[in-house]
Amino acid sequence: MATLSINEKNEIRDMLKTYCDRYPSRNKATASLHGVSAGTVSSILNNKYDNISDDMFRNVYSQVSTPHQATGLQIVETTALHEIISAMQDAQDWQDVTWVVGASGCGKTTAASVYQSNHPEVFTLPCSEDMKKGDFVRELAAVIGVNASGHNVRETLKAIIARVNQMDSPLLIFDEGDKLNDLVFHYFITIYNQLKDKAGIIFLSTSYIEKRMESGLKHNKKGYQEINSRIGRKFYEVSPNTANDVYAVCVANGIKEDKALENIIQDAASYENDMRRVTKKIKIEKKRRAA
Repeated sequence: MATLSINEKNEIRDMLKTYCDRYPSRNKATASLHGVSAGTVSSILNNKYDNISDDMFRNVYSQVSTPHQATGLQIVETTALHEIISAMQDAQDWQDVTWVVGASGCGKTTAASVYQSNHPEVFTLPCSEDMKKGDFVRELAAVIGVNASGHNVRETLKAIIARVNQMDSPLLIFDEGDKLNDLVFHYFITIYNQLKDKAGIIFLSTSYIEKRMESGLKHNKKGYQEINSRIGRKFYEVSPNTANDVYAVCVANGIKEDKALENIIQDAASYENDMRRVTKKIKIEKKRRAA
């Protein structure tokens, strides 16, 4: 693996500074990072790189860079991206709860990344099927900057609620929220009840959640009536991306040759204009040109 240059380290320093600025204090920002000490954060921000390994710089980069920064590609406000960002803005402005549903690859995670990088007091928690209650609470504490060490799950959740209640206009984003199992799902009710009119909450997922909700309501499963009520008994359906969106993304990233454009647009059309696939094709085309 190549040694990082001073310029690359300076770029990571700048990303770290932007990341820290999202938190009320450097200590809270540091608490949200895994395997990074307060001393390391201080040294990087003060350009004292001598005792910090490249691996540590890469660790910091992996946590403070946004997904769209990591791709190295220009982000375009596609149809779906615009609608998702608008929903996030409304939720934050009005302390509302919205469940955004969009096809896989439409740009939900990218929208969360872009919105978070441009707004204070916005925190995104990636969700997964194997999350247990303790995992969910501890990871939520980490992204918010609450130190969970030495505290049980109940105490940590109380600290999270207290911390969020101190903010001016917070927004919590749960990416791929449909992957949470029912036991973890129920924590949303507790969080909502204690943050009502104090914080906006956005869930992002595919349409699978609609079938899951329908089944839960039909069989009167615990918690589903409450969750359905709290999201306004409806899901916010995102419009699919179009060929024009694919074209705009390609052009913004330097793919302007007619043949290359046509190939990527046609390929995307076969896969519902999945932006992950478009991104992959753009990277392949850039590598081909570089070679």
